Amino acid sequence: MEMPTRSVRAPHAMVASADQLATQAGLTAIALGGGAVDAAIATNAAIAVTAPHLCGMGGDLFALVLDGERVHALDASGRAGTGASAAALRADGLTEVPLRHDIRAVTVPGCVDGWVALHERFGRLPLATTLAPAIELAEHGFPASPLLVASLALLDDRGRTSLAELASQATGAGVRVRRPGVGRALRAVAVGGRDAFYGGDFGRGLLELGDGWFAPDDLSVPGAAWVEPLRVDAWGVELWTVPPPSQGYLLLAAAGLLADIDLPDPDDDMWPHLLIEACTAAGHDRVSVLHDRADGAALIAAAADRGGSISQERSSQRSVPGRDGDTTYLCTADRDGMAVSLIQSNASGFGSWLVEPSTGINLHDRGLGFSVEEGHPAELAPGRKPPHTLSPALATRDGALAAVLGTMGGDAQPQILLQLAARLFAHGQRPGPAIGAPRFALHGPSTGFDTWRDPAQVAVAVEGSAPDGWLDGLVGRGHRASSLPALHPSFGHAHAILRTDDGGWIGAADPRAVVGSVAGV
Repeated sequence: MEMPTRSVRAPHAMVASADQLATQAGLTAIALGGGAVDAAIATNAAIAVTAPHLCGMGGDLFALVLDGERVHALDASGRAGTGASAAALRADGLTEVPLRHDIRAVTVPGCVDGWVALHERFGRLPLATTLAPAIELAEHGFPASPLLVASLALLDDRGRTSLAELASQATGAGVRVRRPGVGRALRAVAVGGRDAFYGGDFGRGLLELGDGWFAPDDLSVPGAAWVEPLRVDAWGVELWTVPPPSQGYLLLAAAGLLADIDLPDPDDDMWPHLLIEACTAAGHDRVSVLHDRADGAALIAAAADRGGSISQERSSQRSVPGRDGDTTYLCTADRDGMAVSLIQSNASGFGSWLVEPSTGINLHDRGLGFSVEEGHPAELAPGRKPPHTLSPALATRDGALAAVLGTMGGDAQPQILLQLAARLFAHGQRPGPAIGAPRFALHGPSTGFDTWRDPAQVAVAVEGSAPDGWLDGLVGRGHRASSLPALHPSFGHAHAILRTDDGGWIGAADPRAVVGSVAGV
């Protein structure tokens, strides 16, 4: 049983995001003569203001851009500071990077570097024009979303003190929230680019908070880089994603494993079973192989050899990481056929629950992806990037754009994307039904952040709206499966925009995002 989700059509351009105010900001960029990249930056900047529980200028960014001919991949994820040391954490008795209240979980945020890199290469509007709607929201206020209010309620006392500007204002859904410091930071970027941010108030505050964890040189060198995208052919399309340190290769590897399997109808309990088998075959070794120097194509090739391990009868009892996370995904497309798949995140909720005091920008905790184990390929060290959950996706058909798609959802992102891609391309569903359809997600035994410590305890969460046979069928095949309510955040906030045969667009935004929207012109 799918949740009723409307597919929206537009002849010229389209924007989808997890916040209707951000979607409107993207359409404003389009109306002013901007393209898909201007719309993506405007949308991301706006949601960085209105949804600090999901993303923000203190987080990281990955993007895929199809310019009409080629797919381009941007890695705007941050590096560990000069003072980073796994040995120091081990000396403190820690076996993993602290999740909260600790600057050692923070890497240099890459979001603003990502905006600047996108704008320099593909932007059509002045950056000040693109950022203007976000500045307006920050300085004059926006209504607090129900998800922002609910996320603030989860903070501990230290977190509420650190995030006092937000906590004192967002006391109920619809209450107006102003973020003047974020507005100043956006104005600085609009006028002075990345140097005005990393070399300005935000950068100085980050250095002071770091107390030696970061050095000025860590902030002076741009962190965004254009990299070679990864590709796999499956279900009549070419699927694309960004390379490591992103975990996006897991989507491509799992889709490749399923490409030659005749998938049953999604209502059949065999359907989630086969997709789970592909996910675990592709990703059971992710913890040991994913790092910033990994060869993504080699990881996909290694997974391709595991097709024989997919059982059509029983769970293979493999496991993959299953951390929950808070992220935002957005996608845009314009009248020239350019499209953007962009994902941006604080990692976990408000991130580290630390805030740069002069701007009020909360800092991500993306360093949680590092290993503290001596000799591990993803060991925390200066200049290294942690393994990343962020996994934007894009599909082409014979080189022409077929779709941009993505989701939030922590480590479950490749699993959610696999389900969405299968529905769109293997089964030919429209975006609305595919987005609103029930999902499964692999998860850890208790907190959602403990699967790496005890991977044998991985279980399958089945959305409450799933067909009646899914849960019983998975349990009968040996999966540790249980049900979670429909619309639970464990099942992500996915959006998609597809190209129509007449050159227009059709898209959908996830109802699980509550205030998400898709709109076009």
